[in-house]
Amino acid sequence: MSLPDLLASAVGEGDVVATVDLGGEDVLAVTADRTLIYRADGLLSDESIEEYPHGAERIDVSEGRRKTTFTLDYGLDGEETVTVPAKRTDDALHPLLAGVLSAADVTDPGESVLRTFRFSELTLIITSDRVVKHVGSVVWDDEFEEFHYGDVVDLGFEEGTVATSIVLTLDGRQERFKAPNESARSVKETLSEAVCAYHDVESVAELRALREEEAAEEAAAEEAATASSSTDFGEGPDPLSPSPSTEASSEASTAMEAPLEEASGGTDDDADPLAAGASEVTNGSGAAGDGERSGGDAAFGDTGFEPAGLEDDALAAEIEALRETVEAQGERIDRQAELIDQLIEELRRGR
Repeated sequence: MSLPDLLASAVGEGDVVATVDLGGEDVLAVTADRTLIYRADGLLSDESIEEYPHGAERIDVSEGRRKTTFTLDYGLDGEETVTVPAKRTDDALHPLLAGVLSAADVTDPGESVLRTFRFSELTLIITSDRVVKHVGSVVWDDEFEEFHYGDVVDLGFEEGTVATSIVLTLDGRQERFKAPNESARSVKETLSEAVCAYHDVESVAELRALREEEAAEEAAAEEAATASSSTDFGEGPDPLSPSPSTEASSEASTAMEAPLEEASGGTDDDADPLAAGASEVTNGSGAAGDGERSGGDAAFGDTGFEPAGLEDDALAAEIEALRETVEAQGERIDRQAELIDQLIEELRRGR
């Protein structure tokens, strides 16, 4: 609507965010920081402008048969009263409250105040981002509660004989407030549309399914992260090494080569144990005793060689121990690979 010249001059370069026709030619106009009321010429008064800053700490509403008075409490700066026709009460209160909420930083820039409902001592203010609840004889003061739609996981309505309960489920807790049945439908539609629009879903049922899916994904991601962080690789090879058994194989190879090097380390002067044994038999020296020794330790004579049987057993035991170690490390690597694959798959799905 076009503004009277006096009102347009008072507004100046600021933007008028809402106007309310108060009847006759009187107009209520709301800007970002104040509410202005234009009074047209009358039999008892001249054209005038009344201004009310939005920095009020408290708003009280007193309704009469013909007129409603809003009392704005500015703390140490005193009080101001705004009088509007009784039939314009809700129309005028809504933009006024929106301005006060913005000035008090309850709502964010760009956040819209959609509807204001008053039920006895309960005031509900539904915005595009949250629902603000105030309980008390006044419409507004600092004893308010707010519930942001980002925390809402479910929304329900329980009809009674007189009133309907609005049930907000927010991350494991519920908030309930009641609306008279004659106003319940308006509250339900306004709040449901606001919550669904915020979450970009078509219905409350879709919102419920979406939040359940998000909760399941968060739980799976947390479980995977916990499992990954608690995996113990001991002191074995690097679990991401392409050849984890290389070190173990090298140790086994070294262990196997050592006895061979020792066996081949003799000089040309060392006697051949087989030749020595044959000589002893040929010479007939200690035929019975030497014959028994030829099948045992005596066959090596004084060559410096030790029987191979004990070293072979020790080497076999060492190789078996190394094999068990490599197998254990392989099992740990396989488990880690499974966890990495699981995390990669979840990241691909956008978790």
